[in-house]
Amino acid sequence: MSLRSTFRRLRYGAPIVVVSGLPRSGTSMAMKMLEAGGVPLVQDGIRTADEDNPKGYYEDERVKSLHDMADKAWLRACRGKGIKIISNLLRALPPDNNYRVLFVRRDLEEVLASQAKMLDRRGENSATDDERMKELFEGDVWRAQYLLKRQQHFEWMEVHYREVLSDPEIHARKMSAFLKMNLEIEKMAAVVDPDLYRNRAEKLAQPNA
Repeated sequence: MSLRSTFRRLRYGAPIVVVSGLPRSGTSMAMKMLEAGGVPLVQDGIRTADEDNPKGYYEDERVKSLHDMADKAWLRACRGKGIKIISNLLRALPPDNNYRVLFVRRDLEEVLASQAKMLDRRGENSATDDERMKELFEGDVWRAQYLLKRQQHFEWMEVHYREVLSDPEIHARKMSAFLKMNLEIEKMAAVVDPDLYRNRAEKLAQPNA
């Protein structure tokens, strides 16, 4: 542990484990892995599992209001726990906590296709075309990673969705090492479902699926 990390831990306590990334990028999968590994999660259960996320969303509604929230002291109770915070809300996190961020990356074409299918099932239409949305997503990721690299209250690592699916055990070990937690690796790997990804990928390729 670096001197800076030691100082910040003494001052601000155990890090908050943040799972972040774009919507539809695999953040719920990462949260499920943490849960299986033994990390207590911050979630309210309001948004329940559905066809778009059959394993559950692992969300807390308070996160959605982080930008406009004056009092964020509730986050202190999240120290030592895992919470899901999408990439464009990372800048709303106050510096009086330590954060270890698992930043989930997924191919943007898959993210766009998954989002389009979700909107279609809900009978909604996107007001933004795919090319513009891709540009927005790329900018969102760039800004989030710029922040993570330069702010002292963040430590972070990338988690690549496809790579986790291809070898969940090795990536579970990497996550455990980064978080400096003695997590249950086999249980983490066991909850990753490559068949679910393959089935969804096949459906995404079908225009009317």
